[in-house]
Amino acid sequence: MPISLKRQVYDQCVLPTMTYGCQTWSLTKATTQKLRVAQRAMERKILGIKLADRVKCSEIRKRTQLQDIVDFVAKQKWKWAGHVARLKDNRWSLRVTEWQPRNGKRSRGRQARRWRDNIVKKKGNTWCRDARDSDEWRRDAEGYILQWMDRAS
Repeated sequence: MPISLKRQVYDQCVLPTMTYGCQTWSLTKATTQKLRVAQRAMERKILGIKLADRVKCSEIRKRTQLQDIVDFVAKQKWKWAGHVARLKDNRWSLRVTEWQPRNGKRSRGRQARRWRDNIVKKKGNTWCRDARDSDEWRRDAEGYILQWMDRAS
């Protein structure tokens, strides 16, 4: 089976299946690492390379020419955040995004990563207002995705 056909199957079947609902994930280092490991295993399988062959991941990526799964997830999450911020009516997705606990405090200790924490880190607390300008929001997507590429190394 040619690699181009395997790449097409991966892009059209495997990637959407692995990332179903990824717009709502909290991107953590552990999540991104698991996704990258799974993708590298699939790429090795596509090329017929074993771990014992000791081929670098960058070389495998050059051969397969597949999109990085974490970039795909980050892009989808950024698009979803913009979509949610632009909702006009009082839908549950917007209400859940803006919801604050009644007591206004989070528990002690290291806090679990929330869905919006990554977006707030990139755009600040006014991200919801900034996302209403869809053209500017699309331009800012590249910077958001790059922050996940930096963590790859």
